[in-house]
Amino acid sequence: MDPVIIVGAGPAGLALSLALARHEVPTLLLDQSTGEDEERFARTVVLREDTAALAARLAGTGFTQSGARLTGVRSLRRRQEVAAHTFDEALPAPLHLPQHTLTRALRDALARQPLARLIRGTRLDRLEQDSGGVTAHTSPAGTGGAPAASGGSTWRGSHLIGCDGPRSTVRKLLDIRFPGRTAVERHAVAAVRCTLPFAGEAILHRTPPWRGSGTEVTARPLPGERWRIDWLLPPGDELVTPEALVARVRATLAGWTDGTTPPYDLLDTGVYTVHHRLARRWRAGRVLLAGDAAHLLGALGTPAVDEGLRDIDNLAWKLALVRHGHAAKELLDSYQEERRAVVASRLRAADQSLPILRGGSPLRPLLPGSTRGHEALHSDGHLGRGPLGAPPAHLHSPLTPTPPHPRTSADAGVGDLVTDVPVTAEDGSTVRLRDRLGRTALLVVLVAPGTGVWDRRHWMTAGVMPRLAEAVAGLPQPAELLVAETYPGAAAHTVLLVRPDGHLALALSGVDESQLRAAARTVCGADAGTREEAVRAAR
Repeated sequence: MDPVIIVGAGPAGLALSLALARHEVPTLLLDQSTGEDEERFARTVVLREDTAALAARLAGTGFTQSGARLTGVRSLRRRQEVAAHTFDEALPAPLHLPQHTLTRALRDALARQPLARLIRGTRLDRLEQDSGGVTAHTSPAGTGGAPAASGGSTWRGSHLIGCDGPRSTVRKLLDIRFPGRTAVERHAVAAVRCTLPFAGEAILHRTPPWRGSGTEVTARPLPGERWRIDWLLPPGDELVTPEALVARVRATLAGWTDGTTPPYDLLDTGVYTVHHRLARRWRAGRVLLAGDAAHLLGALGTPAVDEGLRDIDNLAWKLALVRHGHAAKELLDSYQEERRAVVASRLRAADQSLPILRGGSPLRPLLPGSTRGHEALHSDGHLGRGPLGAPPAHLHSPLTPTPPHPRTSADAGVGDLVTDVPVTAEDGSTVRLRDRLGRTALLVVLVAPGTGVWDRRHWMTAGVMPRLAEAVAGLPQPAELLVAETYPGAAAHTVLLVRPDGHLALALSGVDESQLRAAARTVCGADAGTREEAVRAAR
C-alpha cells in the first residue's frame, strides 16, 4: 500500500502523520531540515482545549508539563484594569508552551510509530499525479535547505499533503494563489525569567503609561517564572536594536511592578511580522494543503498553530476513510469547504476589528461587534470566544445531516465540538469521550443515566441497548458504541453521532436505525453531491 506523502515536518506535518497512523494509514514525511529543533522561548504556541487534547492524543500528555495553563486574562488600559476574565469550565483554559516543546514531543512519538517514516534533509523539486496516486521528485537539501550538488529520489504515494509553511513549495508547484495582506502587524518579542504579580494570567495592556513600551504590550506566562512579552511596533520597517529591546523590557517590567525594574534573565528575543493570507484552493486532485501552507493569521490573538492542528484533525479521518474504501474521493472536498470557511471567517473578523482597535475608522458604526466595545474585540481571540476565537462549528456543512423530523434533540449542540464527558466503552472501561476520537470512523454515544452504577453485562442487554448495538454494527462505516451518564442539553435515551474530529453530527431522541444509517452516510460524504444539488435547486 502506497503511503500518504507529507511535505514538511513542522507541527502540522508531524501531527498529520501521527493522526493518519491512528487510522492505520502509512505515511512518508519529507523534511527539508537536518538539524534538531532550536530552543526558542520567544517562539511559543497557544493551544485551545480541543487542539491541546488532540496534541495529547498524538504525542502523549508528558509535553504539557512544559506549558502553562493560563488562569485568566487581565485587560489593562493605561493605569486602569478594564476587565478580568477567569478560565473555568465554561471558558476552558488554553495551554501556552514553547513551540519546540510541541515539535519535539510529536517527533518523539513519530519515532515510535511503525507506520510513519521520516526522511530528513530532502527538498521537493516537482510532483506529478495521475488517477492512481502522486509521484514526488526530491533532491538532497544543502545548508539552509538549498539544493545539494547532486543526487535525487522519487517517491510514490496515494496522496500528497503540503504542510511546508508560508513559502510552500507544494502550493507553488500547484500554481495556487495565496492572496491577502502583508505585514498586518509587527511585534518585538522577548522571553524573560522574572517574578511578576499576575499569578498565571495573560496580560493585555493597551497604551501603557510609561515611556518606551509603545501602544500595546502582551504577556503570557510559561512554567518556571518565564514570560513571553510582545510589543506592538509602529507601522514601517523600523529596526529594533538589541539596546532598544532591552530598554523595552526594563521599562515594561518596572511598569508592572513597583516602578523599579526587578531582577530578570533575558532568555530569548526576536521580531515577527503577522501576515493574513488564504490560499484560493486547498485541494488539487490528490494533493492538498494544510497549516501555514494554506493560511496565515495571527493578529489579535488568533493562534496560527492552533488552526493548523484543526486542519489536521479535519483532514486525517476523511483521508483515512477514502484510503480504506469507506468513502468516495469527493469526501475530501469537504475539507476545504469546512476549514477554509472557518479560517476565512477569522480573517474577516480580524480585518474588521483592526481599524477599530488601531485607530479611528469611519466604518465603525457599520462593523459587526462595534457596540461590544474595544475590550471585547481586543480580548476575544485571546479568550477563545467570539468570531476571532470561538471553536469552529460545522452546522451548515454538507456533512451535517438535516434533521428530517421533530424527534431530533435541538439542545445538544449539533455542529459544535463535543463536550468531553466520561463514557463507558463496550469493554466496560470508563474513559473520556475525546480520548476515543480518531480511532474509528464514527462514535455513537447513548445518554443513559444510571448505567454507571450497574455492571455492564446488565445494561448491555437491557432497554434500547441491544437494538442500538445492532444498528451500530450495521452501519456502512466503522463505529464505536459508547454510553454516557449525562451530556449537556441531551435528555435520557438521546443518541449522539460524533465525527472522528469531535464535531457532533446528530442528536436523536431514541433509537432510529434508518435515521442513524442515513446520518452516517451523510457524515462520511455519501450524500454530499445529492445535498449540494438540492441546495442549488432551492436557490
